[in-house]
Amino acid sequence: MYRLNKRAWKLLLAEIEKCSGNDQVSQIEKQIVIKRLEKLRLEKGSPAGIDELREAVVDIYPQFSQKVLKQAAKANRPSRIFSKIKWVVILAGSSAGVVWVANLPDPMIRWPVARTAPMLLLPSYMSMDYHYRGVIQNLEQADQLINKATSPVDIQEGAKKVQQAQKHLDNLPVWFLGYYPEGYCTWFRCSWRFTVDEFEAAREKAARINAIAFQDKNALTPLNQGEQAIQLAKQQYEQATTTQDREKAIASWQAGIDQLEEIPAETLAAKTAKSKLKAYKRDFENARIGSFITAAQEFDLAAEKIKPTQPQTASQLWQQAINRINEVPLENPRYLEAQKLMAMYQSKIQGLVDPKSSKIIAGAKQFAQAAAQASQNPPHTATKWEQIAKLWSKAIDQLEDVRVEDPDYVEAQKLLASYQTNLGIIETRLQAETESQSALKQANEQIQSLIASPPSDPQQFQAQIQGIINQLNTIKPGTTAYPEGQRLIALAQQRLKQ
Repeated sequence: MYRLNKRAWKLLLAEIEKCSGNDQVSQIEKQIVIKRLEKLRLEKGSPAGIDELREAVVDIYPQFSQKVLKQAAKANRPSRIFSKIKWVVILAGSSAGVVWVANLPDPMIRWPVARTAPMLLLPSYMSMDYHYRGVIQNLEQADQLINKATSPVDIQEGAKKVQQAQKHLDNLPVWFLGYYPEGYCTWFRCSWRFTVDEFEAAREKAARINAIAFQDKNALTPLNQGEQAIQLAKQQYEQATTTQDREKAIASWQAGIDQLEEIPAETLAAKTAKSKLKAYKRDFENARIGSFITAAQEFDLAAEKIKPTQPQTASQLWQQAINRINEVPLENPRYLEAQKLMAMYQSKIQGLVDPKSSKIIAGAKQFAQAAAQASQNPPHTATKWEQIAKLWSKAIDQLEDVRVEDPDYVEAQKLLASYQTNLGIIETRLQAETESQSALKQANEQIQSLIASPPSDPQQFQAQIQGIINQLNTIKPGTTAYPEGQRLIALAQQRLKQ
């Protein structure tokens, strides 16, 4: 006979549905109660009575209907043994003083009583059973809330559950470690064996969950501070009217992003920050590049105003503008715009100090601009990469004509270093394109040869296909041959599986 029959189970389940809510905590509580009752359904022995059914639900649902409990107990056909237990409790009540003394938390008293009259320790057994259930229930809820948190509310609720579990742990009778009350558990079907290892495991789990909750709660502070710093920096940037104010806002913006990136990775706050950081960094980069270009334009306006009377100062202002423009990287979408501005500012400086060198540098920048524009939207064929490389080489040749004694020699050398770097990048891309096309050609030749003369040995056939795949894998990403190579790899892999 199972301890909880189907009829009683249905009555209790219907009332559980009425008592439970729809939030995450309520669903966890519901699962805990159902798990307890399912355990009774799988256990064989005397039928569970109203007291045991009440213990299974009342700590989670104090509002659970007493009427339903009575109906379920009646439907479950309670055993006569519970009347004996009630009789024992009544006798114990008549000797309240003796029971009180027997249940004092003193091993010298309890051990003899446990051996000779264990029923006198019924209050201690019930207390131990209650607090043990409290530990398990609250730790299960805390574990669910903390490790599967979706909001700060889950973390707060999980921390509360850990504290409640710790209170139950503190109330467990540590003096009874390793003792199993067979008489009590024969009547009440104890689901526990209170051992030293189990007690220590519960303590360690509570401490671990508490530490996770503490870390999660602490991580919310830098998350909030970082987001507030970023929002404030955005507002300051939008309201800034000078270069200094914009750069100050940019610095605050970067500090906010750095704070979010330093949040411990295993926390809920880090997961939340990670989902937002991509957008924050994109907006930050756009603002940073926009700040460089805007600052350069402001320096240009200031230089134009004082050029007739203070040409040397105007030249310095244009140099400041060029320094800002140099911060715009080659891969940025506004690179071409920045290069046009740089060419204009360089022309203005050179027009002031040395018209000849100014024309040389202006010509070199035209070639550089054409090369940068042709480089957009890769990949390109090897022929086009060669054309782009020639443009950079032409710009370099122009700059090398600026003499050491020319006033613009230093600026020409800066541009020369930049252009030589860009030429190196283009030459690398050209080499990758050439090698990848060669690898694709060889792979196609191997494919045609395999189709024309396939080997009769299946293993040799597969080995040749694998060789073709290895050849195709040498094709580098970012080349015109790469998409075709990937398509052929996929076809070859399908052939291997056949």
